[in-house]
Amino acid sequence: MIGTVGDLVEDIAVRLDETVNIASDTSAQIFRRRGGSAANMAVAVVDSGGLARFIGQVGDDAVGGWLVAQLAHAGVEPVVRRGGRTGTIVVLVDVSGERTMLTDRAACADLDAPDPSWLDGLTALHVPLYSLIGGSLAGTATTLIGWAHERQITVSIDASSAAVIAQHGVIATLELLAGLRPTLLLCNDDEARVLGGEASLRPIASAAAIVKQGAEPTLLMLPGASTIVVPVPPLAGVRDTTGAGDAFAAGVLVARADGSDWPDAVRAGHRSARVAIERVSAIV
Repeated sequence: MIGTVGDLVEDIAVRLDETVNIASDTSAQIFRRRGGSAANMAVAVVDSGGLARFIGQVGDDAVGGWLVAQLAHAGVEPVVRRGGRTGTIVVLVDVSGERTMLTDRAACADLDAPDPSWLDGLTALHVPLYSLIGGSLAGTATTLIGWAHERQITVSIDASSAAVIAQHGVIATLELLAGLRPTLLLCNDDEARVLGGEASLRPIASAAAIVKQGAEPTLLMLPGASTIVVPVPPLAGVRDTTGAGDAFAAGVLVARADGSDWPDAVRAGHRSARVAIERVSAIV
């Protein structure tokens, strides 16, 4: 089973039909759905054929209850505390498919008092950087990572957001990641560039660092080896990429748990991300 700790929120996806008309009306399509990087990843694990556990906190309100029910319906085991106000993310998708996120994490950041039983039965623990910066959740996630290492559970960290890295500080983020000693570090090209590129990424992960570059080839960095370039199969009709990075991480970890080597695991990540992109792009 693969566990993930972090955010479960309501996504309000705003897909623009045209360029924003500042101070006036803009035609758009608006959808409400379950979101949060960690929650998306857990659902993608199930979609990839694995077992998943989500660890987090949502508000003690109707939306929080609906979100937990949605996770369970998707086949994820929810380990969820209730309290406070459920978080919301407004996902603004422009006409080119580029996303901008307006984030109010609310109760997500309040998860405290971690329980060692949350890790029982896990083979891997995936933690978005969001979960490691700010609020009680940061200490909780750090503690869970320490316990995971003690139990020889694979630890995967996703760099999550170039903006979050910049706000926290590049040096501080690099020191944080290095201290947590992840088995696997995942970045997109913007995050990798902010962190300093290959020279900074390689020393952080004990097994592999992966840089996703959208439709461009994915870069796989293994200790003592040259960077491996893994092509991304072409995909037409992309209107929204929300959740693609989380699905990629899920595909990689499920494939590794099933015995795949790293290049094949990256290819499995591409397949999982493709499913996620096709799903959100098909919403009309």
